[in-house]
Formats: sequence, C-alpha cells, structure tokens
Amino acid sequence: MKPFDLSVYGVLDPAQCSGRAPGDIALSAARGGMTLLQWRDKSGSARDQIAAVKTVRRALAGTGVPVIVNDRTDIARASGADGVHLGQDDIPPAVARAILGPDAIIGVTIRTDAEARETDLESADYVGLGGVYATSSKVNETAPIGLDGVARISALIRARKPDMPIVAIAGINAGNAADVVAAGADGVAVISALFAAGDTEAAARALSAAVSAGKTEAVQ
Repeated sequence: MKPFDLSVYGVLDPAQCSGRAPGDIALSAARGGMTLLQWRDKSGSARDQIAAVKTVRRALAGTGVPVIVNDRTDIARASGADGVHLGQDDIPPAVARAILGPDAIIGVTIRTDAEARETDLESADYVGLGGVYATSSKVNETAPIGLDGVARISALIRARKPDMPIVAIAGINAGNAADVVAAGADGVAVISALFAAGDTEAAARALSAAVSAGKTEAVQ
C-alpha cells in the first residue's frame, strides 16, 4: 500500500473550483501542506471524472500526495487513483479491496456508535469520522457528533483496531482543527476551508499548523 498521511485531507469537488483548473488548485494545496486528496464529484459523468482524476494525479506527481476517489471504485480503478473512500451505502470495503488490490488505500465513513461497532475495519485502511460540526458543503444524514463524539467513537473504533487512522470531517477549519485532533482524530478532512479560500496554499499551511498543534496537545 502507498504510504499515506491523513493530517490535512483535502476533499476537492468541481463546484469548489470556481473556474480554476483542478490540477492547479490541488498543487497549491499540496505546496501548503495538504497530505491526501479525495476527488468528490456527485454529478459528473464517469468519463469526465476519470479524466479529472487523471489530471489531478498528474498535477500532484512528485509531491507524495495520494489521490483517492469518493464512492466510485470503478472510477478509482479506471483512473489509476491510489484508492477509494466508501460511504456506508457504497460497496463493502472487502469488495473494493478485491477490485483495487492490496496496495489500494481504502477508507470508510463511520458516523455513529453502531457503525463503529459493526463496520468492516479489517478491509479498510482508515476511517472518515463525522460529521463533527454542521456544514453547508455536504448533506449529513446524522446530527453533528461534536468533540465528545470524536473522542467516544474514536475509542470504539480503536478498541476493535488499535492502530486504525482516523480523519474527522464536516465544519472543520483552521480555527477548530486543533481541538478535533486533540479529541482523537489523526487529521482533518476539509472542503471549503481549503478549496473555497482565496489563497489555497496559505489555507493549507494554516490547517497543517493547527493539526500539528492538536497532535502536540493530544500527547500532553
């Protein structure tokens, strides 16, 4: 499996590009400290998504930042992406693993205590936990879990798989990222806090600093 770091996990939606080239935006984020990129397109055609993922991968070549695809294992495979992130209603992680192979990065969303107890963790490489806070960037079917939920659900996940990396998502920005990491996450997944910012590189740098501060607080 390709090494990965969840510290600053960018979720790039074409709607966030505002006319800018996705590859340029992704590269700016990587220069500022983004450590992993998820391509998330809920409405584009399969052909367009495959082309977009290939473009972003070329832009990030040499940066060490993996590119994964939201939901669509078929697009991940066809585009040569580094992996896929799966929701609870997508194909099971074990099936994605069979399709993409042992080297793929496979993430799975967990939103509740019950999902933390029941989700297949052995076939996944990391967990996307949330939503932590209210957000307008995506529709969350469950109520925000807050910092207490991050701590509680992270503990449930790690009781089953102690070394499972966890990235928290929803409503997170440079102002609250440290608290989220201190509560138990290894990193933060961000959409608008990174890609809606006027200066993507500076936004990534601020998020990276906040995550580092949260990790320091967590070990004290």
